[in-house]
Amino acid sequence: MELRHLRSFLALAEERHFGRAAERLHIAQPALSQQIKQLEREFGVELVTRTTRRVELTESGHRFADHARAVLGSAERAASDMALVASGQAGRVSVGFIGTATYDLLPAAAREVRERLPGVTLELHGELLSPALLTGLLDGTYDLVVLRPDGLRRPEITERVLRRERLIAVLPDRHPLAGREAIELSELSGEPFVMHFSGHRSSMHEHVLAACAAAGFHPDPITEVGETATLVVFVAAGMGVALVPEPVRSLALEGVAYIELTRPPTVDLAIATRAADASPAVSRVAGIIGSLR
Repeated sequence: MELRHLRSFLALAEERHFGRAAERLHIAQPALSQQIKQLEREFGVELVTRTTRRVELTESGHRFADHARAVLGSAERAASDMALVASGQAGRVSVGFIGTATYDLLPAAAREVRERLPGVTLELHGELLSPALLTGLLDGTYDLVVLRPDGLRRPEITERVLRRERLIAVLPDRHPLAGREAIELSELSGEPFVMHFSGHRSSMHEHVLAACAAAGFHPDPITEVGETATLVVFVAAGMGVALVPEPVRSLALEGVAYIELTRPPTVDLAIATRAADASPAVSRVAGIIGSLR
């Protein structure tokens, strides 16, 4: 049984005349008659009764007409859905965000994709660290990720810088410097620091150490945490000071003050996809996120 046979049968069921149905289908009448006979042989039932002037559906024919409409409707919906997928207007896209991008880019991306690509389902994952995001992108957990680039070239990854973010200081709101509009980073020398994990678990740890080294000191002691929100909470609890990218300001927790640096170091934020991923939906979502910046 082929879809064209179903279409032929439904045309006959609606026209109740072989000649008119064949004309509607743009085929010869004997070819239409052969298709109907083939269906009847396949099912072992009579679908129509034929007279010289009119065709009538049998009880089996009426039941089969319902099935034919359902199958053709499903096939048309599938074709329409595949057309949307091919154009990037439908599908499922898993996106991972580094912690700091969780607070501004993640909600903005969700709103824009929902508005511009309602047929695309987003799986959003936030408060992640760059090494874990990169691993998840390579193993297929994520289709695209927003992370801190490490400067290494990987042919299997396509990476594009979204924006350059200034670092700002986060101080307990009772800190002597908390009332200042801006401070020199060197003024935090001797302060305990709260930082993201060291080693290969976070890229921000090395960025902060490099910024402090350029200001002439090495932070000590250091308390390490995994999530940016936890880092800010620890500062509010008086466990130290911190350096964070400016978008973290949107994490408006009580007990902390965000202070500008007079000569702020910067860190890049990038979007990365698998180079071999040809999914139109991934490309469209990446384009939307890239336009937000």
